Amino acid sequence: MSTGADPTRLIPRRMQVNPATLERELAWFDQVLQTRIALHFGQPSPHSQVSDISPPDLAGDDSPYAQLVREMNLYFAERVVLVLALLPHLRPALLDTLFVRNKNFDRGFTEFGGWKGRAHGGFLPTCETAAFIVAGDDLGERLQVMRLFDETHPLRRTGVLRIEHDAPGEPFLSAPLLVGGEHITWITTGERHKPDFSSSFPAKLITTVLDWSDLVLGREVLEEIDAITTWIRHSATLLHDWQLDKAIKPGYRALFFGPPGTGKTLTATLIGQAARADVYRIDLSMVVSKYIGETEKNLAQVFDQAQTRNWILFFDEADALFGKRTATSSSNDRHANQEVSYLLQRVEDFPGTVILATNLKANIDDAFARRFQSMVHFPMPDADQRLRLWEGMVEHTGRLADDVNLEQLAEDHELAGGAIANVVRFGAINALQGGRTLIQAKDLRKGIVKELRKEGRTA
Repeated sequence: MSTGADPTRLIPRRMQVNPATLERELAWFDQVLQTRIALHFGQPSPHSQVSDISPPDLAGDDSPYAQLVREMNLYFAERVVLVLALLPHLRPALLDTLFVRNKNFDRGFTEFGGWKGRAHGGFLPTCETAAFIVAGDDLGERLQVMRLFDETHPLRRTGVLRIEHDAPGEPFLSAPLLVGGEHITWITTGERHKPDFSSSFPAKLITTVLDWSDLVLGREVLEEIDAITTWIRHSATLLHDWQLDKAIKPGYRALFFGPPGTGKTLTATLIGQAARADVYRIDLSMVVSKYIGETEKNLAQVFDQAQTRNWILFFDEADALFGKRTATSSSNDRHANQEVSYLLQRVEDFPGTVILATNLKANIDDAFARRFQSMVHFPMPDADQRLRLWEGMVEHTGRLADDVNLEQLAEDHELAGGAIANVVRFGAINALQGGRTLIQAKDLRKGIVKELRKEGRTA
């Protein structure tokens, strides 16, 4: 006798029907594939062309896969390509038939395409594989299929399909046919996960629990920030309803410059909150590569996915990538300059918002500086601003001893917000280690000395 609840009742309905939906789609694809092979080798087939095999009707189907097909209004060829890209994840053995060898040349058939992974033992499809299945040897159909892989096609533009062509001079259709990671997750689990930092995606979503009241900046800086937020919210109105699209390119580029800890990263994150846009910080250590072409490839991963997702791209310590170009005294110098030129072009063509942050404005390449719509200086806070920072971080905690004079600390010590946060952290740790429940003035003074030493200063 079972006393437990039916586990299927805990699974959303869309995921209960999803396996059956995918089974029907895979069965349809298998029929298309076997028909194409039969037609290609002149074997008997009940169909004269693969397009005679209608895909399953997904009307009324609320599975993730069916929703994607309907949202994108995919027709026969597009569904073939999508299923082909999904097969290595769903049923890799279905493609084993393409391992058949050409007896005349003792190797695989060129027209089947495919590539071999490092760990995966199955057949991995390329764009050539898709062209073969959909078009066979019909040149006109093949040219139509090639249009599906254009960057402007919805499957590419939305990141459902990823095509990584990294072999210069080789035919484009030899590129691996891949599915975007978040779409694989959606189709297989019903969850819409946002991409996160990895070796192939050198960017991380940044968030904050703080709000605008925690940001202590001067009036002029806040006005600049408000202009950026207004553009993000209303750029479509300005470009189209106001008919400014002939004079103004889509996209916005802003440079935040100033000493460390003055609020550049927090400001970028809050702009994203205000504009309801995700902010991704580019990890420059993952982007820059000593191998020729790898820097461009790593950045392309981020730009391509950000293109249609309303992301804000935030380059911290941007002078590491966008710094002044060097004199071309060697091949390495020439390659470094090529990377800068590539980055300039990608940032300038990006239709969304790009924010670059640097401690030293002078380090940014002059050619790029002219392309900014906004250059925002984040100065060191004055005494009044420092007091607001001190109060905002510790006054509400009720953990300050009576001997702590925040007004005096703000007046005596020129510290940025990030440094003040470090002092508060150290003070709390020091008090706890001393067996005390209140932070005393001596705890904060020790923290201030540590912060000033880090900057080469003395208290």
